[in-house]
Amino acid sequence: MGIVAGLDSSSAFTRIVVCDTDTGAVLRQGYAPHPVEAKATEADPQVWLLSLGEAAGGGLLEGVQAIGVCAQQHGMIPLDGQGSPVRPALLGNDKRAQVAAADLIDALGGRQPWAEAVGSVPQAPQPVAKLRWLARNEPEAAQRTAMVMQPHDWLVWQLLGRPARRTTDRGAASGTGYWSAATGAYRPDLVEIALGHQAALPEVLGPSDAAGTTPEGLLISAGTGETMAAAFGLGVGVGDAVVSLGASGSVMAVHHEALVDSSGLITSFADATGMHLPVVHTLNAVRALRGTAELLGTDLDGLSELALKSSPGAYGLVLLPYLEGERTPQLPHTAGTLSGLRRESMKPEHLARAAFEGMLCSLADALDVLRGRGVEVGRVFLLGAAAELPAVQAAAPAIFGTQVVVPQPAEYAALGAARQAAWALGVSQGTLSPHTPPAWQGAAAQVLEPGEELPMGQAVRQQYGATRDQIHPGAFDS
Repeated sequence: MGIVAGLDSSSAFTRIVVCDTDTGAVLRQGYAPHPVEAKATEADPQVWLLSLGEAAGGGLLEGVQAIGVCAQQHGMIPLDGQGSPVRPALLGNDKRAQVAAADLIDALGGRQPWAEAVGSVPQAPQPVAKLRWLARNEPEAAQRTAMVMQPHDWLVWQLLGRPARRTTDRGAASGTGYWSAATGAYRPDLVEIALGHQAALPEVLGPSDAAGTTPEGLLISAGTGETMAAAFGLGVGVGDAVVSLGASGSVMAVHHEALVDSSGLITSFADATGMHLPVVHTLNAVRALRGTAELLGTDLDGLSELALKSSPGAYGLVLLPYLEGERTPQLPHTAGTLSGLRRESMKPEHLARAAFEGMLCSLADALDVLRGRGVEVGRVFLLGAAAELPAVQAAAPAIFGTQVVVPQPAEYAALGAARQAAWALGVSQGTLSPHTPPAWQGAAAQVLEPGEELPMGQAVRQQYGATRDQIHPGAFDS
């Protein structure tokens, strides 16, 4: 038996899990918050190291043979020729680069060339857009930028003692906007278009490769982004989709090839195993539930109880939950709509039911974007605290039209990083194939079937779709 660790440096904290290499069983854990404001859009990367040191305190890493690192995605650290940051890191939640992203789309001749080049159309969070913003708003810092890294790249480099070789992995690279998951290669010309000059980029490692060994003899695996690590920790494979219920929502699925989508609805990520993770985002998920709960003077649990007093279809009430505009479909300037008001439907329980059905139907629309491109979906993993709500579990299988798996809460990103560390360690020792990750036990979960409710779920979706198409005709025509 060996021992490995997985480190997740998120936007707010560092979590470390120490696992058995053979089974994935968690032996011990560490945690520390980042000493920065939760809504900060910039950070000194050193705070991540301070948090890492605190989380690893008390001998947590004693006996560990290898470490895997995952970190918040879309952060960007511009470094000078000596490897020092030229300014604080720009974080993924920084929206200042929206105009820069639009400029980049125009600079390459539209959405289609970007989709063909790197599998995604520039968005404000991506490093490529942040580089453009830097060049336009902080030209001196941009001119000093000689190297560009993301949080996971930088942490791995620091753990290894800042060697001359700097690395990343396919998953993290696929979110930059200047690396193609389809070709497995950088597009340096896109960096130059964004930044105004060339900059060095980390070497992209394979899924089971090691980034190096620390001065203390610890093997460090390639690492990856949080999304890819979480998928790896869950153990999803071809035929599986993951629906994440946060304030906004996302739908991703494991697929055998990168997808080119000129509409910009699909972002073509690479995963941590050598496959691909096409992702579709919505701007509204649990925020629609919270807004409805506040309107009705209750909380999410109370909203769920109310919704279960109604029936599928909510007596004809339909909520299009586009409260912050919407990304899928592309309706950035729209608002939410409540349709179907009749005297008999004007009750709290029907509005509560419409909120849950509207959120799930919107996510089912996102799921259909992937299905429409040939992505196989045999079951859906439902993540987030809202996945535990009885009203979500009652409606989701029939609305999604497939088996729904609700994993028990766990640190899946950190577990995925640990599993990657075990893979790299096994390959280095000759006990594992570089093409086959360790077969850790999958997530403990509740499994829900659509069963006899499937026709009702289809009717709910038809009602939702008819309302959406009437109010926003042609929203999905592209």
